[in-house]
Amino acid sequence: MRPRRAVMSLVVVILGAMVTLGAFEAFTAAPVARPDAQSTGTAADAWPTPRVLQNLSSKPGVVELSLTASPTRLELAPGKPTEAWAYNGTVPGPTIELREGDLVTVHFTNKLAQPSTIHWHGLHLPATHDGSPLHAVPPGKSRDYVFRIPLGSAGTYWYHPHPDMTTTEQVSRGLYGALIIRPAKDPLEGITDRLLVLSDNRFQANGDVDLPHHTTVQGNIDAQNGREGEILFVNGHTMPTIFIKPGETQRLRIINAAAARVFRLAIPGQKLVHVGSDGGLFEKPVDVDELLVANSERVEVLVRGGEPGSRAVLRTLPYDRYDIQTRPKDWEQPRDIVELRTTTDAPAPAYTIPSTLRVVPAIDRRVIARNRTLVFAQGMINNQLMDMTRVDIRARLNTTEIWTIENVVGMDHPFHLHGFQFQVLDRNGVPEPFLSWKDSVNVPKHSKVRIVVRFENFPGRWMYHCHILDHEDMGMMGILEVLR
Repeated sequence: MRPRRAVMSLVVVILGAMVTLGAFEAFTAAPVARPDAQSTGTAADAWPTPRVLQNLSSKPGVVELSLTASPTRLELAPGKPTEAWAYNGTVPGPTIELREGDLVTVHFTNKLAQPSTIHWHGLHLPATHDGSPLHAVPPGKSRDYVFRIPLGSAGTYWYHPHPDMTTTEQVSRGLYGALIIRPAKDPLEGITDRLLVLSDNRFQANGDVDLPHHTTVQGNIDAQNGREGEILFVNGHTMPTIFIKPGETQRLRIINAAAARVFRLAIPGQKLVHVGSDGGLFEKPVDVDELLVANSERVEVLVRGGEPGSRAVLRTLPYDRYDIQTRPKDWEQPRDIVELRTTTDAPAPAYTIPSTLRVVPAIDRRVIARNRTLVFAQGMINNQLMDMTRVDIRARLNTTEIWTIENVVGMDHPFHLHGFQFQVLDRNGVPEPFLSWKDSVNVPKHSKVRIVVRFENFPGRWMYHCHILDHEDMGMMGILEVLR
């Protein structure tokens, strides 16, 4: 097994070099058309939606898909071709649309020069089909992922590679895509449903993805912070426009597919109606001024059109997730990511948001098999680096546990658990205000988050880790074994 590199602490070198690096400049070029996008909405609506992956089966309730990861040449940074890695030739990869109860088979072929997987982020499925680094697909090989979509799991998910020690590179080069699960009856059916896959990237002058070695100054900053890029993308485009009729309600499914960046989303002067997170809809809609979306998290929000001809922006506001020594100079600058333009069409018919969206039952806590604490330090969990041959936690099938995720360092760490959704109990002792299903949760610097999880249906070995991809690659990850 290759040795893992621990997070470096070249603070003096970094501080000296950051003076010359300067602040990133916002990229404001117009969106470039790409063949993977299809428009949605009105004829004038050029919203770039990744195409939906074709179902190869004609049988009801059976879905058969084909995905290939391969090198390709695409225009990722507008105006400059990039040597990218892509699913079926597009970045983001094609959107996968499924329904609760579907029996799914995905034929995956790895045409990369290194091992890869497809991790079905947030799905409850057999361990051997989760796409973890424990089941890597060698270069030039194929495998089938087979699983059934559980009832009650409708929501917004995503897929991405999860090989050991190279996830950052593979995602940064373009391997990620959206996965939407629809229920038999959607309480928000009938309104425009838009997908927003948020990401960022950084490029060299020739257009190649910038992935510096960890011994360089920028490489060490990436190792500390997690890799961020100065160009912000939505569905692979920069600053696209959402067209919305006066008074119209639209549903935005937002995925943070960035390697490390946290998006603090707001539409200045407007409320957002927060209706869902990682595991689907809430019981009731919640009005908010802003939403913090850590990398790998998802949110669903409703927005309304304004006065005819008016414009607004969906913006990411400053958020200090960083260690002070490696905090970017421009971190306090808000960034516009989407324009919302109200058309001059006739007003849309009034839409009443349902007062109840679905039932979210609380996980039964009358019998707790184990209370555990996972201490997140820089680069390690419970003072250990990831070892692919070591089991870190053993739990029993059909038991419930409470985990405390404690972050003891001066930067945020988003926690992700494979295979099993959980519910957040409290943050720094403050009870969570309402129930929701989660698979990722941000743990701010010097804080604690308590979660409750029920291990049902699927024994096997699962990953848990910090979802800052550089940290995951360097060993901030562990193995949970669920025993029968």
